[in-house]
Amino acid sequence: MLKNGANAIVIAIFAMGLATAAFALWKAREPAFIDPSDSVMAVRGKRVYDAYCAACHAADLSGQPNWRERMGNGRLPAPPHDETGHTWHHPDSVLIDITKNGLVPGRTAPAGYESDMPAYGAVLSDEDIIAVLTYIKSTWPPEILEMQREVNRQDPG
Repeated sequence: MLKNGANAIVIAIFAMGLATAAFALWKAREPAFIDPSDSVMAVRGKRVYDAYCAACHAADLSGQPNWRERMGNGRLPAPPHDETGHTWHHPDSVLIDITKNGLVPGRTAPAGYESDMPAYGAVLSDEDIIAVLTYIKSTWPPEILEMQREVNRQDPG
């Protein structure tokens, strides 16, 4: 039989193990955050962005002119992906979904919404999509990154 001091040590070790497991479970529930400081992914993402995104969203991420005004076909021009646009208002899960599947009415766009945004899921790998978003986010100032990180924290998905 263990003495009182030894019992306390065993109980403390057990409690620390439980606390560690609880923290790991809590941390696993926090939505993933695409890390803009990953320079390898950002460089890869710039190459992919230049090849697939820059034609509409501009090489400098500034988007198409008058991006908030509907065109003759009723659709909106491509928005900027720099800090002046609304990309950072969305959690990473939504940005991945939009890039992979295009704007889907009722899911990532209002019901009935039509967009010129193509779906890249059959063209780009998941890693390429994450690389593009890493590159885009790597251009944002720290205060925008922090606001987008908070959007990610609030993402239920």
